[in-house]
Amino acid sequence: MGWFDSLKRGISKTAQILNTDVRDLFKAGEILTEDKLVLYHKRLISTDMGVAAADALIVEIREKHLGRTVILDELWKTIHDKLESLLRGVDGEVWDPEQPLSPLNFSNVGPTVILVAGVNGVGKTTSIAKLANLLKKNGKKVVLAAGDTFRAAAVEQLTMWSQRIGVEIVTKASQSDPAAVAHAGCTRTKELNADVLIVDTAGRLHTEVNLMNQLTKIRRVISSQIPDAPHETLLVLDAVTGQNGITQAQKFNDAADCTGIILAKLDGTARGGIVIAIRQQMSLPVKYVGVGEQIDDLQLFNPTAFVDALLSVRS
Repeated sequence: MGWFDSLKRGISKTAQILNTDVRDLFKAGEILTEDKLVLYHKRLISTDMGVAAADALIVEIREKHLGRTVILDELWKTIHDKLESLLRGVDGEVWDPEQPLSPLNFSNVGPTVILVAGVNGVGKTTSIAKLANLLKKNGKKVVLAAGDTFRAAAVEQLTMWSQRIGVEIVTKASQSDPAAVAHAGCTRTKELNADVLIVDTAGRLHTEVNLMNQLTKIRRVISSQIPDAPHETLLVLDAVTGQNGITQAQKFNDAADCTGIILAKLDGTARGGIVIAIRQQMSLPVKYVGVGEQIDDLQLFNPTAFVDALLSVRS
């Protein structure tokens, strides 16, 4: 199964909501009324795209189609173009789909450091393994630093993945200072002349201030070892969490100055609209999405392809 098919499968429930609603509410040859827009707005909210994004989409439809005879192809184009615009954001990121590492900011003067954060259970450890695998497949020498020292299973799991992928990992004893692991990871990366260091962090809850402060400390330690690092701070969010993911993103961004999102578990949710909400409310790009459980199931996020997949089940 190709990645586009995997994406379609992952967001099929959301796509069904959007497409069925359009077919049910907007009939070719009828006049588009405000009542129909109100109903559609409510159903858009059910995809977890958020009020702001739903409002923006309705405004666009209202301006171009309200009071006019419904021409479905034109209506679909309005929806497609607006959704894609919302996903690209004001800075309009466009990444080369043929270059899977294009969303990442690589250092020109030494190793690139990628800090990865996220609460327990979102798929952070697996996402790190998938990212390391993607980097290695594209010619990068990768080191992992197992900084989630408060959970022994996380270190064991990441160690297992490192062996499977064939990359080096730096670990310390359980309950060690995560910042010390990050420091050791930087040292080992420089010794090996590796290209990329990926630093795992504790699966902290966004409401725990001390742990958020620890994340800030890790950033300071990394920057003292490698100038301008971390070059990327990626937040792993679980697509299934819906709007709660926005709260996570806001808190983590305050502490870690995040540069982008890895959206995990997109293959198991009816609320794929959360991708739009994150982009609209946080101004944080979704850089990668997890569309399955296999090691190769981390895909570059492509706004055009995402919207195409959302609208692909219409008849």
